[in-house]
Amino acid sequence: MLVTVYADDDEAFRLWQKIAGLPEQRIIRIGTSDNFWSMGETGPCGPCSEIFFDHGDHIWGGPPGSPEEDGDRFVEIWNLVFMQYEQQEGGQRIDLPRPSIDTGMGLERVSAVLQNVHDNYDIDLFRHLISASKDITGADEEGEHAVSHRVIADHLRSTCFMMADGVTPSNEGRGYVLRRIMRRALRHAHKLGAKGHVMSQLVPALLDQMGRAFPELGRARGLLVDSLYQEEDRFRVMLDKGMHLLEGELDKMSGRKTLSGDVAFRLYDTFGFPLDLTQDALRERGMNVDVDGFEQAMEQQRETARASWSGSGDKALAHVWTDIHEEKGDSHFVGYERDHAESVVAGIIVDGNRTDIINEGDEADIILRTTPFYAESGGQQGDHGKLTADNMLFEVADCVKPVAGLHVHRGRLAAGRLHVGQNVHAAIDVARRNGLRRHHSATHLLHEALRRVLGDHVAQKGSLVSPNRLRFDFTHANSLTGDEMREVESLVLQAILDNQTVSTEVMTPDEAVNAGALALFGEKYGDEVRVLAMGPREENRKAFSVELCGGTHVSAVGDIGMLKIVSQSAVSAGVRRVEAVVGDTALHYLQQLENRLGDAALELKSSGDELVERIKSLVQERRDLDRQVQELRKQVALAGTARTNQPHEEEIAGMPCFIAIYDGIPAKELRGLVDEEKKRIGEGIIVVMSRDDGKVAVAAGVTNTLQERVSAVDLVREAALALGGKGGGGRPDMAQAGGPDVTAAEDAASRLRRWIAEK
Repeated sequence: MLVTVYADDDEAFRLWQKIAGLPEQRIIRIGTSDNFWSMGETGPCGPCSEIFFDHGDHIWGGPPGSPEEDGDRFVEIWNLVFMQYEQQEGGQRIDLPRPSIDTGMGLERVSAVLQNVHDNYDIDLFRHLISASKDITGADEEGEHAVSHRVIADHLRSTCFMMADGVTPSNEGRGYVLRRIMRRALRHAHKLGAKGHVMSQLVPALLDQMGRAFPELGRARGLLVDSLYQEEDRFRVMLDKGMHLLEGELDKMSGRKTLSGDVAFRLYDTFGFPLDLTQDALRERGMNVDVDGFEQAMEQQRETARASWSGSGDKALAHVWTDIHEEKGDSHFVGYERDHAESVVAGIIVDGNRTDIINEGDEADIILRTTPFYAESGGQQGDHGKLTADNMLFEVADCVKPVAGLHVHRGRLAAGRLHVGQNVHAAIDVARRNGLRRHHSATHLLHEALRRVLGDHVAQKGSLVSPNRLRFDFTHANSLTGDEMREVESLVLQAILDNQTVSTEVMTPDEAVNAGALALFGEKYGDEVRVLAMGPREENRKAFSVELCGGTHVSAVGDIGMLKIVSQSAVSAGVRRVEAVVGDTALHYLQQLENRLGDAALELKSSGDELVERIKSLVQERRDLDRQVQELRKQVALAGTARTNQPHEEEIAGMPCFIAIYDGIPAKELRGLVDEEKKRIGEGIIVVMSRDDGKVAVAAGVTNTLQERVSAVDLVREAALALGGKGGGGRPDMAQAGGPDVTAAEDAASRLRRWIAEK
C-alpha cells in the first residue's frame, strides 16, 4: 500500500509515518487539484489523502504522480478529505471552526484486494451474477461479450435495490433514472443476442448472493420480477417505435449520410433508444450520426439536473447516548403545549465523557428529565434558549436527538455551577420558535400545493426548517415555470387567508395513512404518530394538507402571514429544490427586493416600469460589443501582432504545418483561429496555443486529406502532456485541451514538431 498527500500538507505526511509506519518513499506528495477538494470557487475545502494498493508489477502502470499513473497497477481504494478551510472570494482561506474528515472506501475495490484479484468484476459479488447471465443468454462471458455481462450484473444490483427501496420505473423523477439504468442493461442483453427475458430471470441469482444480508430484496421478490419483466416488454416496444421513427427520418435525408444529433437525442430521450444502437443501425447503411449535436442536446438536459452529493454522520458518542438512554429513559417533551418547564438535570456530557458537575465557561451537553426544547428532526432545527437556577445560567445553543427519545441540550455555562440532580427552569427562545412554527407549517402547505400544481408524483425528498427560511426538496423532473410558481404561491396564500385552526391527532401509522395522511417514504415512525391537518376543509378530505409530522406548528394557518418562493434549483436527477420565506421574513424580503429594484432603476436612469426594457437594451449592447471585441481580437491574432513566437508555414514529414503561440486570447476563441488558418493554408496541420488567465489552452485542426496520418485529438493530448495537463477531446479534424504550465508553451510546440515528424 502507498498513500498520497497534498504537496504542502506536512501534517498528513508526518501522521502517515507516525500512525501507519509508512516509509517516506511510500508517501507521495501531489501538488494538483487531485489532492485538494473544494465544493466550488468558495466554501469548505481541504487537502486530500488517497490510499492506493499495488496489484503487482505484472500489471502495467505507475504510482500516482508518475507518467504511467493512468495504468491499472496502482488502484485507489480509500480517500480522506481533511475539511479544514473555508475558501473565500479573492482566494483567501480561513480555518473552519469545526474541521472534519470525510472518508470513503470502495467496497468492490477492497474486496478485490482481499480476494487476491485485480478486477472488481472478478470478486464473488459479481462472478455469480455474470455466470448466471452467461447461462441465460448463452453468450460467452469473456472476449467481446465481457463488458455486456458486467453491465447486466452491475445494473441488476442497482435496479433491484432501488425498487426494494420503493422506486418504480417511470418517465420522471427518480423513476426515470431507474428506467434509464434498466434499459442500458437491456440494451446489453440485446447485444448478447438474447431473444427472451433476461433481467427478470436473474433476480433469483441476486437473491442467492445478497438476499441474506439484505432481506428487503426477498420481501420485494415478486415486485422485482414483475417490474423487470414488464420493462423488458417495454424495451421491445421501444425498439420497434425507435426503429420506426429512425426509418422515417432516414426517408427525409435525401441522400445525406449524417443523421442530425437532435434526432438521435430525441430517439434516446423519448424512447430510451441508445446512441450506439442508432449508430449500429446506420452503420449497416453506410451512414453515421452527428455526435457533437447529440452531445450538445444531452448537455442541455444535464444542466437542468446536476447531481450533488451530500452525506455525513458522526456516531463517535453513540455508545454514550445509548447507555444514558437505557439508564434514564426518554426525555419527557412538553414543547407542544408549553415554552417553559421546571425540570431536573439527568446527565452531563463534556468532550464525550459523563461528568457530575461543570463550572462557569464550560461547554457541555445536558440531558433533562422534562424539556420544552424541540430536538432537531424532520428537517426542523432544534430550539435555543436558557436553563436557569439560583445564580446559574446555561445558554442552550442547540437541541439534538442522537438517540430516539433522548433530547440533548448543547451549550455553554455562562454563570454559576451546574450539577446532575439540580433543579432548573428550562425556557426556549419564543421568538425563534415562532419563526420555526411558521416556516414548518408553511412547508406542509407548500408540499400539498406542489402536488396539486405538478402532480401526485411529487414527494418530499428532504427539507430544512429554520426560523427565517424553509427549504423543500421534492421529486420532479423539470424546473418550475413562472406560472407554476405563482399558482403554488396562490394556493398557499388562499389556505392562509382561510385561517382555519390547525388540528393534531395521535393515532397509529396505519390509521393515519388510512385517514389520508401523507407519510414520508423512508421515514421511521413509532407505534403512535401525530397527524397534522391544516388549511380549508374540502369535500372528501379532512383539510387542504394532512401529513404525519412530529414538528411544532402554528395554532391557526393565518399565523403564517404569507409565503414567497425565493429560489429553485436542481438537487440531483429528478429532484428539485425550492426555498421560501414566510411571515415578517417574507415581508422584509419583498421590501429589500423593492429597494434593490429602485436602486437599479436609479443607477440605470430609468423608471421602474421601464427597467426591464432598459436592461434588455444594455444586454444587447454588451453582446454587440463582445462580438466586435472578439472579431478585433481574431484580426489582431491573424495579423500576427499577438503572437509571441514567429510562426511560419513549415513542412514536417511532408505535411504543411502552422504552429503559433499567442498571449491573451481566450480559450473559447482558439477554434475560430484554427478555422481561419485552415481556410488560409488550404491543406495542412494547424496548432494554436494561448497563454491566458494563468493557463495555456491549445486547439488543433487537421484538414481532411491528412486525418488518416494525424488526428487533432492526438495533437492536443501531446501538447497537454508538455503543459502539465492531461486528456483533451474533440474530433479528428478539430480538438482542444490545455494545461496549467504557462512557461511550457514553447516546449509543447517543439514536442509537437518532433511528434509530427515521426508520422
